[in-house]
Amino acid sequence: MKELDLATLVAVFQEMLGWTFWPLVALAALATLAFLRVLLRDRSLIPQRLVWAEALGVMGGVVAVLVMFTVTSSGFADLGGPIDWLLVLAIFGFGTVGTALGLYAALGLFRRRVA
Repeated sequence: MKELDLATLVAVFQEMLGWTFWPLVALAALATLAFLRVLLRDRSLIPQRLVWAEALGVMGGVVAVLVMFTVTSSGFADLGGPIDWLLVLAIFGFGTVGTALGLYAALGLFRRRVA
């Protein structure tokens, strides 16, 4: 694999995440749309809400990696090459950012702004 393109990444993510890949993509798109709605409604980021979302987002990244190892037949011992570590880091990053966006949106949609 000397060239890296989007189709290759999608195929690798599908292989790693199994049937959960497309529902996770849909959930990420929904969280992004909800985040944009809250951001447009509030016209700014609320710092307290952002800190909570970022703190809990790291746990979402850890959960994303653990879910990846649960739904696949591979484990930490199977990580061999740099692309494996890059994908694990990418899954952690997407899990962290997705969870933070989703939590920020959920906090914005279900909690009223106090001020």
